[in-house]
Amino acid sequence: MDVLSQQRGTYEAVLRLHDAPFVTERPAMFSPAATAQDEGNTRGTYGRFAQILLPEEYSDWAEESAAHVGSCYLGDWTSLHKVKVHGPQALAFLSRLGMRDLSRFEAGQIKHHVQLDDNGWIASEGVLCRLGPEEFVYTAGSCDWLLWQLNRGGWDAAATDISADRFVFGVQGPASLAVLEKLTGDDLRDIGFSRSRMTTVDGIPVRVLRTGISGELGYELHGPTEHANEIWAAVVASGQDAGLRQLGFRAQPVQHIEAGIATNGLDYLPASILTPGAPRQFRKGVPTGSYVPTGGITDYFRKPAELGWGFRKGVPDRDFIGRDALLADAEKGAPGRQLTGLRWNSQDVAAVLTSLLSEAELPDQMELPRARGPHFDQVLVAGAPVGVATGRTVSPTLRAMISLCVLDLAHTAPGTEVTVLWGRPGTPQREIRATVTALPFKPDNRRTDVTAHSSLHPVRPRPRR
Repeated sequence: MDVLSQQRGTYEAVLRLHDAPFVTERPAMFSPAATAQDEGNTRGTYGRFAQILLPEEYSDWAEESAAHVGSCYLGDWTSLHKVKVHGPQALAFLSRLGMRDLSRFEAGQIKHHVQLDDNGWIASEGVLCRLGPEEFVYTAGSCDWLLWQLNRGGWDAAATDISADRFVFGVQGPASLAVLEKLTGDDLRDIGFSRSRMTTVDGIPVRVLRTGISGELGYELHGPTEHANEIWAAVVASGQDAGLRQLGFRAQPVQHIEAGIATNGLDYLPASILTPGAPRQFRKGVPTGSYVPTGGITDYFRKPAELGWGFRKGVPDRDFIGRDALLADAEKGAPGRQLTGLRWNSQDVAAVLTSLLSEAELPDQMELPRARGPHFDQVLVAGAPVGVATGRTVSPTLRAMISLCVLDLAHTAPGTEVTVLWGRPGTPQREIRATVTALPFKPDNRRTDVTAHSSLHPVRPRPRR
């Protein structure tokens, strides 16, 4: 059996280990804002984000990929799984489930909720918003791990899947605040980073969350799906003078890599696939790329410290799933890797992109701006493996091919030269030079002080009805 078959067999064998108790393959459907989106979808092409079909491009993917830096975009993240957790022990359950401290969790606040398995591997991660004393909403690529843990019993709390009831629209970029204030007729400058509150759009209640998935000033709108079309159209109209661009599915992932954000199911696999009885998540296909695991499927998993989500002052005393494993890692000095950025050599990348015009053997081609599914490439120094690159993305803003990389600590200094092995085993592989880069790739503007910048409010809010 060749190396590629071994790689594929390892992953598929794990997927057959157990049945998912409440996860089924749902047929693809259109976004609840599909009617409004169709007006701008002049190409008439769609990509599948989980179970929802979204327009691939509205104008041009390269133009859309840079909108969050020059103006702002409107993007659709309704495909994300959304679960409301409520009840007297909701907070206690969520505190046990996630590694973050929730003891000072205020109403309207947002937390990055990282959930581990008993081995300390990341099983799920997403955004947790507190709505009230006993009410929370968790939004993630998949909430199946949370639902499974809660359904194991022992908690005076319940969960309600509200995915079909709520749209999630992202408005990100320096013009986002002005666009949303014009949209709502409301002064939104009181919403601090990682905070949220309710407002209205033409009498329709929506929650505005200040988030940072683009690395720029940005917000999300959460509201009832029955009003998704009119809200989408209203945002487009409010952003017309500000240069707002509608963000297609093809351009969505670029900003995450620029901001140094690893995505579950793409840049690593969820550890839940090894937990007996737990649901399988993120069915995005078999991982591709030059990387071949030597330690089995766990080589695709990640510890929180490897992705920059560890604890600054050591593992805390409070109880949470995976704590004992993190303590054991700390005693051993593990993990010995950390997330960095890689800037790929332009000449080497161009040689792959233009290989179709040469007489040489064809290497694997590079899907632009990035591959659709999980893709892992071996990173070498002097021919020896030192890390794994993921999320290879061409950035129109940086005019460069970039990626994330979980790299051995000895090689993480910015400016270090490494080699990325491009191409699946058994294909004409290419060696691509790359330079280690600090994350994020561009300045972090998520926490822009909007109270001190009148220039962020260039258009007058629309009068309330």
